Amino acid sequence: MKPRCFQIQPQDNVATLIDDAISGPVEVIGASRSELIAPEKIDRGHKVALCDVAAGEAIMKFGVRIGHATRPISRGAWVHLHNLTSDLDDRSGTLDLHTGAPTDTTTAYV
Repeated sequence: MKPRCFQIQPQDNVATLIDDAISGPVEVIGASRSELIAPEKIDRGHKVALCDVAAGEAIMKFGVRIGHATRPISRGAWVHLHNLTSDLDDRSGTLDLHTGAPTDTTTAYV
């Protein structure tokens, strides 16, 4: 079975993977139906671009702007902390790519 991603609203330019994707075809379901090509392995629950997105362009999910691209993003690519930042949280660009932990502060152990 082909991995699937779900587009919530027609104006969304990202969809959420509901299956783990390997490099290759991914079926888009939900607000629209199509197919895209994932260029790499992407875990379920993560976002993929439904179209090419220019640096600075809005990232739309749930029909609302959730942030903007920090660099160009190709159709099918993983959309996450390495190429997206929140418009509401300046620290989102400092979070660890895989854990989401802050990287701009140190932890004091007692």
